[in-house]
Amino acid sequence: MSPVLAFSVIWIGWLVSWLAAALWASRAAKRPPARDELIYRSLTVLGALLIFWRFGRDDAFWRLWTTLPTLAWLLFAAAAAGLAFTWWARLHLGTLWSGNVTRKADHRIIDTGPYGLVRHPIYTGLMAALYATALYDGTVFALIGALVLTVAFYLKARLEERFLSDELGTENYGQYKRRMPMLVPFWPISRA
Repeated sequence: MSPVLAFSVIWIGWLVSWLAAALWASRAAKRPPARDELIYRSLTVLGALLIFWRFGRDDAFWRLWTTLPTLAWLLFAAAAAGLAFTWWARLHLGTLWSGNVTRKADHRIIDTGPYGLVRHPIYTGLMAALYATALYDGTVFALIGALVLTVAFYLKARLEERFLSDELGTENYGQYKRRMPMLVPFWPISRA
């Protein structure tokens, strides 16, 4: 199997399984206005298109480098680990997971498992997988796509945090924020 096929298989498998698993999420009790989600959603679509639109094609003009086979498989392993991390986080959340910013009827702060490493482990895993994929592809499109998706995930994480602080209590969520880095495990946390 070629690296490009392996990357394609894990991304398609992840996406199909992720969408199918949405069926076991509990219903949302409250959501922010749809307009609040417009920017991060638009950036998510744009970033995904940039990374995957021409993924694995021979675009010599846009290609910055060609990845050596050994490095290609190391990047594949990093992408697979990132996607596995997203699944660990999703399974750990159970029915509290949502693809949208929501509060569930029985919502509470989860601070164990991957949520004991970062506040948004799904985005952390996705970013690791996306950067590994973009570095493998080596095109301007893929690298810009990974950057755009980083901005999208950051904006969505900030919206989630504002929303959950309002819904679950500023002090409760604030304590979690003071203990746990947002996206990068072991990142020093500002005490200001």
